[in-house]
Amino acid sequence: MRFVHSLRSLLCVPAAALTLAFVAQPAAAGLDEALKAMQAGDVQTAEKELQLLAKERDPRAQFLLGLYIYGNPESKLYDVTKATPLLLDAAERGYLPAMIPLAGGYAEGKGVAKSAFEAYKWLAIADRWNVLNANIALEQAGRELKPDEIEKAKALALAYTFKTK
Repeated sequence: MRFVHSLRSLLCVPAAALTLAFVAQPAAAGLDEALKAMQAGDVQTAEKELQLLAKERDPRAQFLLGLYIYGNPESKLYDVTKATPLLLDAAERGYLPAMIPLAGGYAEGKGVAKSAFEAYKWLAIADRWNVLNANIALEQAGRELKPDEIEKAKALALAYTFKTK
C-alpha cells in the first residue's frame, strides 16, 4: 500500500526535533525525564513517566506513548491496542501532531477498524489546521476513496469541533 509507506516516511522524526517540539511548551513533571529516557532507549522508564501524565490526559504524553512507546514496532512495549486510542483521544481534543499517525492507524487497521474514510477524514482535519505534510498524505489517501466519500469526509472534517474534555 503506497499510502502507508509514504505515511511512515512522514513520521520519521529525529530525537532532536522531537525534543525541540516540546521545549516551547511548558514542561510538565516527568515529560523531560520521559524524553531523556526515550532518547536513551529506555522505553520502560519513558512509559512510566508518560503514563502518569497520560492519566491526566496530557495530549503530549498520549502522543509520545501512542507513537513512540506503544506504536513503534521496534519498541519492546509495542501494542497498537494501547497506541491508537491514545492518539485518538489526543487528536479529538485538538493535538495536531497526533492526527497523521492516527490516520495511519485507520489506514492500516492498527488498533482500530481499518477505514480509508476515517483516515482521510483525520488527514483532512490535519490539513485544515495546516499540519505539515498533511496535504501530501491527504492526496494519497484520496486515491482509495470514491469522489462522494471524499466529499463526505471533507464535510465532516470542516464541521469537526474538538472535544474540550
